[in-house]
Amino acid sequence: MEDNKTLVRKGLSLPLMEAFYTIQGEGVFSGRPAYFIRLGGCDVGCVWCDVKASWEAEKWPLKTVEEIVEEAAGFPARLAVITGGEPLMYDLGPLTSLLKEKGFTVNLETSGTHPFSGALDWVCFSPKKFKQPDPGIYARADELKVIVYHRSDFDFALKHAALVGRGCHKLLQPEWSKAAEVTDMIIKFVKKHPEWRISLQTHKYMEIP
Repeated sequence: MEDNKTLVRKGLSLPLMEAFYTIQGEGVFSGRPAYFIRLGGCDVGCVWCDVKASWEAEKWPLKTVEEIVEEAAGFPARLAVITGGEPLMYDLGPLTSLLKEKGFTVNLETSGTHPFSGALDWVCFSPKKFKQPDPGIYARADELKVIVYHRSDFDFALKHAALVGRGCHKLLQPEWSKAAEVTDMIIKFVKKHPEWRISLQTHKYMEIP
């Protein structure tokens, strides 16, 4: 019988911080009902992270991919969003394959700091200054979402935009605690750079859990 470390390494069991059915609040899929699968463990360490509790993988119970998908299938929507933490710390192949077998469209939210894995329909790449992305993420990204915390983040966004594919959607999103300071800057930037769009955390405005 394989031990837990081996099961995690193979992606057969994963540390699950939380899983819940809600409305996607941000990015290209904003407004869509979705089942969120939040995996524990992150080695990026964003100072403004709003789920810092997810950083320590050992805090969260291991669930088999069968258990995770069985719960997801109990809800009517067939959009699953795998997030974290940093989900690419794990081999997402078994989880995503099983989700797709059950008819799910599978989206990923990642900082791209680990090698890519999984059978995914949509990849939201949100690079962070705190750790460099794995170069392989740029060809996989369907959506580039840059969080704006400081005015220097605009140059950071342009640097990464130059590396993604031509069809990649480019979005700027105000960091929630800095929204009053950076939103006007984002509006002016997007008006000058019309290939970019604004993403808002609508779930926070609408108080959707």
